[in-house]
Amino acid sequence: MSNPDSFRAFRIRSDGKSHAAAVETMQAAELSPGEVLVRVAWSSCNYKDALAGTGQGRILRRFPLNGGIDLAGHVAASTDPRFKEGDAVLCTGCGLSETRDGGYAEYARIESTWTIPLPAGLDLRESMALGTAGFTAALSLYRMQANGQTPGMGPVVVTGASGGVGMLAIDIFSRAGYEAHAISGKPEQFDLLREIGARQCVSRKELWWGQRPLETTRWAGAVDSVGGEMLAGLTRVIHPYGNIASCGLAGGHELNTTVMPFIIRGVSLLGIASAGTALPIRRLLWEHLASDWKPAHLERIVSAETGLDDLPGVFARMLAGGSLGRTVVRV
Repeated sequence: MSNPDSFRAFRIRSDGKSHAAAVETMQAAELSPGEVLVRVAWSSCNYKDALAGTGQGRILRRFPLNGGIDLAGHVAASTDPRFKEGDAVLCTGCGLSETRDGGYAEYARIESTWTIPLPAGLDLRESMALGTAGFTAALSLYRMQANGQTPGMGPVVVTGASGGVGMLAIDIFSRAGYEAHAISGKPEQFDLLREIGARQCVSRKELWWGQRPLETTRWAGAVDSVGGEMLAGLTRVIHPYGNIASCGLAGGHELNTTVMPFIIRGVSLLGIASAGTALPIRRLLWEHLASDWKPAHLERIVSAETGLDDLPGVFARMLAGGSLGRTVVRV
């Protein structure tokens, strides 16, 4: 185990002209400020991490910073009496690898405000198999149900279904009693998607939404991590008073639709901003993820385990569309 005064970190640097990201040795004094020093055990790879680590997205607001928007580990030291040395904790979003050092390091210093005690029912690795992706899927379910979504309304479709958010959403919604359908551009993964709970799988290449503002309805709700034309198409085919949880933009940030689905069918478009979710809701959702919403196929959804040195290759595959499910990072 590294001494906290000298440890390894995947650090991202930029001078506005060039971008560099690599494993470096750093000291605890260089870490972002915070009340809780964590000896990181696990992190994960998300699309946002790939954009940050390659410089293909404007994710980091200052440099240099350690990458990784998720972390889980044990408290090494704390100035907040609520946390003691040895406590198992996790943190997702909350400025990690955006405004402060993230989880791709053997140590991280985080604010106690955003530190979540590891709930009973999860171990540290499982918490990062979920990570931001699982929290996003759970927040989608929470927001949809708060706005009236029920299993009795009909099936909920999940786009980007072979990705981390997508696969976890299928499993989590199934656990909550919903009939989950999947849309994916990888038909070779349909058997896997059915295995984790998808009742019906649709190839993205075979979709035809139609071009009218309102088309024949197909689903009672949707969890969309794609955005762009996919999200626009969904607005035209959701049942009256159904919800669309918008939680990603892998397919583009523009939305070419009309107000008609909203004012005629009462469809609701819900923004899922997981990074800054209020602490009471954050704690509640992690309790759900450790119990009644815990995915039944979590280990099946984890497709890879990697270390800090191999992150660049993971990022390249992810941005090229080659990722499947979740990748956990062993720190």
